[in-house]
Amino acid sequence: MSRFGKVAVLMGGPSAEREISLISGKAVLEALRSKDVDAYAFDPKEHDLFDLRREGFKRAFIALHGRFGEDGTVQGALEVLRIPYTGSGVMGSALAMDKWRTKLVWDASGIPTPRFAMVGPNTNWEKVIEALGLPLIVKPAREGSSIGVTKVMTARDVLPAYQLAARLDDLVIAEEFVSGQELTASVLGDVALPLIRIEAPEGKYDYQNKYFTDVTKYYCPSGVDPQVEDDIRALTLKCFRVLGCRGWGRADLILTPEGRYSFIEMNTSPGMTGHSLVPMAAKQAGLGYADLCVRILEMASLESGSAA
Repeated sequence: MSRFGKVAVLMGGPSAEREISLISGKAVLEALRSKDVDAYAFDPKEHDLFDLRREGFKRAFIALHGRFGEDGTVQGALEVLRIPYTGSGVMGSALAMDKWRTKLVWDASGIPTPRFAMVGPNTNWEKVIEALGLPLIVKPAREGSSIGVTKVMTARDVLPAYQLAARLDDLVIAEEFVSGQELTASVLGDVALPLIRIEAPEGKYDYQNKYFTDVTKYYCPSGVDPQVEDDIRALTLKCFRVLGCRGWGRADLILTPEGRYSFIEMNTSPGMTGHSLVPMAAKQAGLGYADLCVRILEMASLESGSAA
């Protein structure tokens, strides 16, 4: 226990992904305790973050998802408290949470990502459809777990899709739909883990099919051509690094039938539930769930330097 000191597993929080965060956090907590880590649940929605210092916590495992946990806010508070934490720092977390600015960085870095347009209440949708085609994806720029995401098939469906996304975020993005194999590439430290290929019913890898059904199929090994997989894994590390990310994360991407791939987004605090992808990839690489949790905790640090 003296190795890490008293560890807080941050879970829950006030975001739209609270339910999933609680599931992730409880699984992480159980795993760390199985490895004799002195770990405790800590819900920032129910406790003041400054209680972490008052209660003697020496390290934090962030199992929060979405806003107020994955967007740099909690990371900033932990920097002030001088408590090392898992995952990306303030800048990497904030940047990766914002799908618009992630795309700007990736575009500037030569990383393939679907074409897009930022949209608002006065958008000329005819021009958007002309530029991006149909179907297209409309989504909040700063939500996760596919919350508020709509695949728009016809022009008349665009406005309702926008209104749904705008209820969750004042930044809304329209993105070209890229057809192909849905893949995820996890990063652990300086290593890109084996790819996972996802087959969701009717291609709908949405909130329900991600977490609450057993009909989605996951393939690891992915079945992707080994050279293509190696190329994707190498590029995933670049995607991760140019955003200023660290520790661990997961990129989502599409591989087209022509062999081209497009990166969709980067997750800096991925799910750790029974349906989650990073643990699947780690298992394929020979790392069990509990050992994965310990490895992530080992990489906890402060963006501004080592803790006092």
